[in-house]
Amino acid sequence: MAKTSLLRNKTLIVGCGRLGSSIANKESLAGKNVLVVDKNPSAFELLSDRFSGYTFSGDVTDLALLEEASIGSTKEIIIATGDDNVNIFIAHVASQIYSVPNIYVRLDDPSLEILLRGLVNVHPIFPFELSIDKFKLLRGGNR
Repeated sequence: MAKTSLLRNKTLIVGCGRLGSSIANKESLAGKNVLVVDKNPSAFELLSDRFSGYTFSGDVTDLALLEEASIGSTKEIIIATGDDNVNIFIAHVASQIYSVPNIYVRLDDPSLEILLRGLVNVHPIFPFELSIDKFKLLRGGNR
């Protein structure tokens, strides 16, 4: 099994699309230790010129790649690939094998949340719901 570090000081972002790259850029600018993994090396072009973290390219479901990207010493992981099944798999790996303290998982399909139940410290994010909430705020409440 994987070793976990007592010094958890990294933010690991899996998926460098619009959401992942935006979070990576903000965290990096805030001075955090950020690592980004994506299967497509050209995805890193979405990172700002001021991004000071590390990037890893390859199969995001490969445990060796996740270990190279320091999953064992992350304080949080943001899982934001475009594939709900991959995101759920990585959430299980982060929770059950590496005991990552804070796990945020992007899911397009809210019905898949049931597959995350029982996992410690796993927080699903649903872009659809966030969009509705922002729309309500822009309209001044629940009109």
